[in-house]
Amino acid sequence: MPPARPFALVFTEQYNRRAARFLKRHPDLRQQYLKTLQVLQANPAHPSLRLHPLRGKLEALYSVSINLSYRITLELLIQDGKIIPVNVGDHDAVY
Repeated sequence: MPPARPFALVFTEQYNRRAARFLKRHPDLRQQYLKTLQVLQANPAHPSLRLHPLRGKLEALYSVSINLSYRITLELLIQDGKIIPVNVGDHDAVY
C-alpha cells in the first residue's frame, strides 16, 4: 500500500499575521509550533495533535494542540487534501 499523501497546508495572510504575533509573544514555543504543523501535514489524525471538531460559533473548524495550553484552529478540507490554519493561541484566544 503506498504511503498516504501529505496534506497541503494553506496559509492565509491573516493567519500568517496571527502566527507571527503568537511567535513573537512565545518564542519558546517556535519549535513545538513548527513540529505541530509538520505532524499535521503528514497525518492530521496523529494522536499527539488531539484533533477534534469545534462546536457553536466555530462549528466549521477543528482544533489541534501545540501543547496543553496552546491550540491552532483550522479548516480541514479533506476532499481537497487541504488544511487551512485559521488562528493560533491559548484556549481563550482561539475559542
